[in-house]
Amino acid sequence: MSVVESPRPVLALSHIQSLAAPDMAAVDALIRARLASDVVLINQIADHIISAGGKRLRPMLVVLAGRACGPAIADHHQLAAIIEFIHTSTLLHDDVVDESDLRRGRSTANALWGNAPSVLVGDFLYSRSFQLMVELNRMEVMRILADTTNRIAEGEVLQLLHVHNPDTDEATYLRVIERKTAVLFAAGTQLGALASGADPATQRQLYDYGMNLGYAFQIADDVLDYTADAADLGKNLGDDLAEGKATLPLIHAIRQSDSIIANRLRDIVRSGDADAMPEVLTAIRATGGLEYSQRRASEYAASAEQALDGLPENDAMAALRGLARYAVERRH
Repeated sequence: MSVVESPRPVLALSHIQSLAAPDMAAVDALIRARLASDVVLINQIADHIISAGGKRLRPMLVVLAGRACGPAIADHHQLAAIIEFIHTSTLLHDDVVDESDLRRGRSTANALWGNAPSVLVGDFLYSRSFQLMVELNRMEVMRILADTTNRIAEGEVLQLLHVHNPDTDEATYLRVIERKTAVLFAAGTQLGALASGADPATQRQLYDYGMNLGYAFQIADDVLDYTADAADLGKNLGDDLAEGKATLPLIHAIRQSDSIIANRLRDIVRSGDADAMPEVLTAIRATGGLEYSQRRASEYAASAEQALDGLPENDAMAALRGLARYAVERRH
């Protein structure tokens, strides 16, 4: 008689947020305290983007990974704040490069204050994150975060090289995601485990979880750019198309369409013609681009869950599994 393995526990997003709430309140307080500068413009711009909120997913991953491996400690909160500062600085820089005017339903900092102040405050947040790293006085932490920020910068440049490039393939698209998104997820989950004293093998499992989650999250995000309601998404639909970025739904459509439609789609990418959005959507739907992309996101989410196999079960572990499900099931 075969034994049926009981399913591992998975928490819904509302339960995950409740579980993490005390730690996230401490992280938020630390973020606000360490944003302070005697330069007024820095305070204004930093507060504008931090107070926009968002999911705070990256710092939440730090504390959940830490709690999955042991009790929460102050180092988890500081590491979570570091991760959020790095992420926020990349948002400020991204919005300038992309000439974006809307993020999380609000005007971007560059739309309100201009490009130069946004870039410089992004630099301030980067440098503040390194000040917080030094305070922890752990060489391994500094090594992981220095390597991570360097790879993020590589990702920014790699993406820039492929803007308006209609021949961007899936492999290149995934390389950009790895550096721009997934490495910061992976650093957060690894650092959470490291701060809890987890052994190298456990740290590696949490790193692999974060890396796969980052892929899943970004691919799902790129699907939403073609399917979500603009008010829910908090940005203009079709922004990627207008910026000349070929994300996976469109890459798949170009790959699967006949030569006439594929060449038309390539021309749209070259020109960044946002007005061609209905035409692009028709091609994406005709080739199953949304379904294909969603399936790829789900594969990465499944790999994220599998990376946790063999680790002790607790509420935080169930929360990490829940976030893998949420990454691909969300609607904004």
